[in-house]
Amino acid sequence: MGLLTFKGGVHPNDGKSLAKDKAIVELLPQGDLVYPLSQHIGAPAKPVVAKGDHVLKGQKISEAGGFVSAPIYASVSGTVKAIEPRVNPTGSKVNSIIIANDGQYEEVEYPQPKPLSELTKEEILNIIGEAGVVGMGGAGFPTRVKLSPKEPDKIDYIIANCAECEPYITADYRRMLENPELLVEGMRVILKLFDNAKGLFAIEDNKPDCIAKLKELTKDEPRMEVREMMTKYPQGAERQLIFANTGRAINSTMLPADAGCVVDNVETIISIYNAVVKGIPSMERVVNYKVLFGTNQNELIEAAGGLKEGCEKVISGGPMMGFAMYTTDTPITKTSSSILCMSKDEVSACEPTACINCGRCVDACPSRIIPSRLADFAERHDEEAFLKFNGLECVECGSCSYVCPAKRQLKQAIGSMRKTALANKKKK
Repeated sequence: MGLLTFKGGVHPNDGKSLAKDKAIVELLPQGDLVYPLSQHIGAPAKPVVAKGDHVLKGQKISEAGGFVSAPIYASVSGTVKAIEPRVNPTGSKVNSIIIANDGQYEEVEYPQPKPLSELTKEEILNIIGEAGVVGMGGAGFPTRVKLSPKEPDKIDYIIANCAECEPYITADYRRMLENPELLVEGMRVILKLFDNAKGLFAIEDNKPDCIAKLKELTKDEPRMEVREMMTKYPQGAERQLIFANTGRAINSTMLPADAGCVVDNVETIISIYNAVVKGIPSMERVVNYKVLFGTNQNELIEAAGGLKEGCEKVISGGPMMGFAMYTTDTPITKTSSSILCMSKDEVSACEPTACINCGRCVDACPSRIIPSRLADFAERHDEEAFLKFNGLECVECGSCSYVCPAKRQLKQAIGSMRKTALANKKKK
């Protein structure tokens, strides 16, 4: 059988050799820590501390603001300096809790968790929700909500998204190489929630060492399987991942649960393990460095050697779907996956020209739509035509922009119109 994949996609230079062989290093913050109250999809968290309060590491500093929300915990001990708007990695100003790090890392006493075998499904879900676990692959959807579909008995597959298809990013790779047992144990927790499901570790074939480790750990697990996928971008996009591994297609009106699937990425599943098995809330993540939430990104850049002369662009996330940053004075959040510092801003240097109707964007599009036409509608603000030609089915992966010989910013135009169309749809 050939390697699992989907139609479309592109093969950019992955650039992973820059960091893939560098072991995870723990980085302790030096300055103030900033905790945006909006680090997830849904309602912002509500502060439960006030200016002047002394807090301990592992102490809840904000509670969920609704069902689709998640609490936030202090990742250091110190004093609450302020609760005020601060810039987050995407460039928005959001209300944030600022804690002055006292450098002591005094920690709360975590309650002794019950063995997994003694926990009910509802208890597991409550622990995950209370621990503040959200999707750490980028979307930030509260994990308790994701793991609570209307018909859990119809879930056939729990898919661990081990693809890490974005160029340059190697955080999940290092996690799988150094802590594969945590990933497997996290999958065991999730499978406890779904009696009829099988756990799939879906991983691209450019990670043979991780594949070997996971296969060894799951060889005696009848409910777990390692699936090898073709190395191709955007193999890790939720719809493409589901199709590659199950042959089931979903669209913009559906959730993975409608196709009998639940998808979580590597770091999320490890956070589930930490919460349920160890009783530790979500306070850190790996971006090749193991870093505490709230740490200033400048500290991370300095730890990596500092910015070199001539750096023209800094990106939060990957080069295909990340966000260009106008300042690095922002915190690491639950959804931060990497910081890319580019010596040249090749995108800004390109001068777009007229579409030559070559069709490359159509061949590359994993959603099987027509990006060049949708971008035309977007530039003309023709929302009716945009919707008629299935503009909402775009996953904003950027494959179209990558292959366009005219250097048109197709993804950006389509993405802007999608946001407008979705906002108008919500109003109606």
